[in-house]
Amino acid sequence: MTEYFEGIGRRKTSTARVRIYPGGTGQFVINGKPSNEYFGRANDWARIVEPFEVTNLTGTFDVTVLVRGGGITGQADAVCMGAARALLETNPDLRPALRKAGLLTRDARAKERKKPGLKRARKAPQYTKR
Repeated sequence: MTEYFEGIGRRKTSTARVRIYPGGTGQFVINGKPSNEYFGRANDWARIVEPFEVTNLTGTFDVTVLVRGGGITGQADAVCMGAARALLETNPDLRPALRKAGLLTRDARAKERKKPGLKRARKAPQYTKR
């Protein structure tokens, strides 16, 4: 079995399990598809490679990802955090660089629930004076 380092990332309702294999060529496989096929938008692609660019390790690992739940951008952010945590397992000295770029901080923002008597989480029905 090939040695790998694993990291779990979450964002909104998305969860990503990221495995990075040392000595690779920078190939990303997400849910069995090449990353450019899975993430069509350029800014989603830029988000998933950000941990490698911040640490100057682009092209040194092969990455496989299993991501479930949420939308495309939420999944990209989950992959980003999972990759950052996996890189941290390879070398704990990368923590300051990853922390400075904000890649180790879980973004806790999520959809607020709808409340009874309101149309949405905070939108009230129109007020009628008379």
